Amino acid sequence: MISKSLQVLLVLLSTSCSSLYYNAMEQIGKEKRDILVQRIVDGKKDQEAAKKQLKTTLEAFQELTGFEGGNLEKVYKKLNGEFVDSEKRAKDLSDRVASIDQVAKDLFTEWDKEISEMKDKSLRTRSQQMLRETRGRHQQYIKRMQQTDRKMQPVLQSFRDQVLFLKHNLNAKAIGSLKTTAAKMDGEVGVLIQDIEGSMREADSFIDSLKTKES
Repeated sequence: MISKSLQVLLVLLSTSCSSLYYNAMEQIGKEKRDILVQRIVDGKKDQEAAKKQLKTTLEAFQELTGFEGGNLEKVYKKLNGEFVDSEKRAKDLSDRVASIDQVAKDLFTEWDKEISEMKDKSLRTRSQQMLRETRGRHQQYIKRMQQTDRKMQPVLQSFRDQVLFLKHNLNAKAIGSLKTTAAKMDGEVGVLIQDIEGSMREADSFIDSLKTKES
């Protein structure tokens, strides 16, 4: 079990100097492959959190467009709060994608260097093949993650437009004019959630391939 203080130190190192971070992780028995697997697992958690938050934000939007009386300001503030949370979840996911790609590239650089040091031709050839396969799986996975990340931006922009419009025109007439967009937003969020779920399945497949190579 890693102590709380060591966890904090590792996070600080990971954001300042990658070599120091990797060295610190090696001291506790964690190689780059282990770090990559953990970051992909954490990426799945970020995706699940983003998916749930998008659903919650959509529900808040639908609640507001279905407003029939009561405290309009309170309902609006709830939507705005959910939207802000969605933006944060999207930012967390975007940062995670970048961190996964970075450690994968560092792993492949190290792997390639170590292959060049091997004298046994047969073992070197097998290692080169495993590297090509793993790099290919990573490229497939990270491309899917990046596509999902990009697809979140138009949906967030749609939410942002609705929230700002309501902020400027917080009255029943303005809400009525947005009711026609509710179905469109529902469709956009639904497609995005399907894409996130597909990306999560891709993560599972990549993790399985990494674990298989370890065994």
